[in-house]
This record gives sequence, structure tokens and C-alpha cells, in this order.
Amino acid sequence: MTQERNKKRAEIRWRLLCYGKSRWTQMLPSIIILVSFHLYFMCFLHNGTNLVYLLYLDILLFVPGIMWAAVDYSKAQKEEKQIQELMDGNMLICKSLPQFAGKEIARHDVRVLEEQMSRQFEESCQLQDYVAKWCHELKIPLAAGLLIAEGISEPDVKQGMRGQLEKMNQQLNSLLLGCRLQSPLFDLQVKKVLLSECVKASIRNNQFFLIQNHFSLETATGKQTVYTDPTWLVYILDQLIGNAVKYAKKCSDPAHQPEAYIHIWSEKKERAVWLFLEDGGEGIRTEDMGRIFEKGYTGRNYHNGKYKSTGLGLYMAEKIIRRLGHEIRVESEYGKYTRFCLIFWENDSRE
Repeated sequence: MTQERNKKRAEIRWRLLCYGKSRWTQMLPSIIILVSFHLYFMCFLHNGTNLVYLLYLDILLFVPGIMWAAVDYSKAQKEEKQIQELMDGNMLICKSLPQFAGKEIARHDVRVLEEQMSRQFEESCQLQDYVAKWCHELKIPLAAGLLIAEGISEPDVKQGMRGQLEKMNQQLNSLLLGCRLQSPLFDLQVKKVLLSECVKASIRNNQFFLIQNHFSLETATGKQTVYTDPTWLVYILDQLIGNAVKYAKKCSDPAHQPEAYIHIWSEKKERAVWLFLEDGGEGIRTEDMGRIFEKGYTGRNYHNGKYKSTGLGLYMAEKIIRRLGHEIRVESEYGKYTRFCLIFWENDSRE
């Protein structure tokens, strides 16, 4: 109790000190006039009766001054509390408070900043439109390149060419969806979809690399349905399958190459549908586990020069998951497996 009482006293003293500092410049002229009047009165009027009158006058001035200070202090505390509440929120304080010093300057600065942000926003939209159009234009010669690659007679050259073109196609699709994700017109078309259809679509998108790396696939999603946007869900699955292919275990001796696999299955529990995707790749280190969804984070696998990674795939996937209202979790044991889980909450409530 004593500590709390001392703490409250210290807080009151601090508030009074801050209040005195804030009002000092306003009170200074009145203090100078009052002191000058007293000096004049005491130097030129030596009668004791007049000094009594001066004392009466001080009392008459002191009592209203104390009352005014108390009211002003209470008002200042309310304004401070209101400002603190506004500081904790996301509203513009200069547009919410009725009056404060420098309000016109603050409004001017806010208007200038809003105009600058509006111009930058328009430039960003124009750049996104340009990138999207460029990607669509590039898809035409890319499709022609895939057709030409089919006519190559040498198997090794054909496979190498096809692999590079498929990588370009994947990167273009990711870039297009990334532009849509950053766009202010980010569209979501949530509807009831079969998980198996989305899984099949993602496997088709990655079938060349799955076959090339001799992956064995096992899917068990049944006829499970969820409410989501199928386009974005396929994009997320593409990222997870692409990572499984990229981080598959590699062996210098092809005869002892471990079997690469991807196992995809779904479960229904707690009024939610859980979609699991497990691969037997290199796994994720414990120290990297908490940061794999951070933008640009690549972990030790990038720094040791073994893999080329941008650190954007899982970041984009997690961002889309949050916008869709789903959840993504991951567990892994380094050197053995990685298992991602997509959780689709409250599916029963929409039936």
C-alpha cells in the first residue's frame, strides 16, 4: 500500500510539473505584472493599512486564480487522456481533436502527404498494369518455345530445354498472381470447391518437375469440400509442391538416390478441414522454423550456396492464406520430412 501511495504521489507531482511547464509561458506576463504591482505598492505606499488592503487584494486574486488553475488542470488532463486514446488508435488526430496548437499546420502537412501518397499509388498501379501486360505478351512466345522443344530429337537437349521453359512459365504465373495480390483491386471469389480438384490442378502445373525428379505421389482428399478461392488455393499448393521439388534430397550417386515423395491428405476435425502436404525432403532447421514466412528470409540453405531462393514464395502464400481467412502451420524434422497444414475454419456454418 505504501509503495502504491508513493507511486501515486510521484505521478501527481510529475503531472503538476508537466502542467506548470506547459502553462509557464502563458502565466509569465501575469506574474510579471503582479510582482511589479507589489513592488510599486510596497515602495511608495508605506502605510500599514494600505498593506492590509494589498493582502486583501492578493486573497481576492489568489482564490479565483487557484479555481481557474484547478479547472484548467482538469481540462488539460482530459485532453491528455483523449490524445493518448487517439494515439493508440489509427485515426488522424489533427482531424479528431477540436482545437490544438498548430492544427492548421498539421492539416496542411496531412493534405500534402495524402497528395504525395495518391501520386505514388497511381504510379504503382500503372507499373503493375505494365508488368501484367508484359507477362501476358511474353506467354505467347513462351508457348511457341514449348511447342518447338517438343520437336527436338535429342532427348537430353529436349529435356533441358523443356525444363528451362517450364521454369519460366512458373515464374511468369507467380509474377502475374503477385501483381494481383498487390493490386488494390485484389479480387476474391470464395465458393464451395472440391479439395481434390485444386490438388489435381496444382499437380498438373508441376507435373514436369515431379516426373523429372521421380517423385511418388499419394493423395487422399476424397470428396472433401471447403469454402475458398480455388485460383489462390492452387497458387499456394504450387508454392508448397515447388518447395518440395526444390528441397528434395540429392545424392551424388544416382544408384543410392533416396525416393522422393509427396503425400497429400485431408482430415475433418473441430468444425474445420485440415489439408496436409508432406514431403520427404531435407526439412527445415529448428532455428529457421519461426521465420520461414518472413519476407525475403532464405535461411541457411540459401547461404550455404546449395539452393537458389528468393524468400518470397512462402511469404506470399502466408499472406494469401490470411486474406482468405484460413491458417497455415508447419512442422518439420531436419533431414527427414516437412509437413504443411492448411486449416479451413468454419466450413460447416456455410452449409
